[in-house]
Amino acid sequence: AEYKGKSRKKNPPKVGLVGKGVTFDTGGISIKGTRNLHYMKSDMGGAAAVLGTVEAAARLKLPIHLIGIVPATDNCVDALAIKPGDVIGSYSGKTIEVIDTDAEGRLILADGLYYMQKHYAPEVMIDLATLTGSSFRTFGFEAAALFSKNTRLANQLQSSGDKTGERCWRLPLWDVYGPEMDSDIADIKNYHGKPFAGAITAAKFLEAFTNDHSAWAHLDIAGVAFNSIGLSDDKSGTGYGVQLLVNYLSQYISKS
Repeated sequence: AEYKGKSRKKNPPKVGLVGKGVTFDTGGISIKGTRNLHYMKSDMGGAAAVLGTVEAAARLKLPIHLIGIVPATDNCVDALAIKPGDVIGSYSGKTIEVIDTDAEGRLILADGLYYMQKHYAPEVMIDLATLTGSSFRTFGFEAAALFSKNTRLANQLQSSGDKTGERCWRLPLWDVYGPEMDSDIADIKNYHGKPFAGAITAAKFLEAFTNDHSAWAHLDIAGVAFNSIGLSDDKSGTGYGVQLLVNYLSQYISKS
């Protein structure tokens, strides 16, 4: 999805959004348990946020060039399913060793991020994904995990989250976590296989496909994209990210 609003400037600010669009996630061959499996229809919360933000920007006629990319798939089991131990290619040319087929969202995000840079070269690039149980175990239903090496961008997103009630909190992207994703047989592996730092190592995986973009941020929205939001006792999509991003974009435009 692409929106280019009217602007007094010849080239309005350009922002790229990438949203994970896994329409149903069984875990693949690394299959999930049955408890709460029916909620895996929510694994496209990042994609919904991206499309919702592009639509909102268009309705508000924001003077910005906004690109939304939604890599979409499901993650199911059949005779041709990816297996643990497989090595696959990526759009960037890097090879990926698949340790866990339930770490599938980062595979499609990697291609989406690289595609965004190659074809659109946005000034700011933000991805959203219901990516890890680790972020949910850290923040519960209350906040998203925010990752960025750009402190200004991180502070702006966190401020927009506070203003809109779509809260996020910054976690580290320290290089010391990078070796956790090293593979013996490929350029990188998709999962470190350890019961700690899952959200951080997932973000480090994505970082490898950003071409060291100077203004990239990753929002892991696993705990906030689909839950009870006070309107009813039923769990449903919250629309998390749209208000946060629209507020951020408005601030970004005013300062550009």
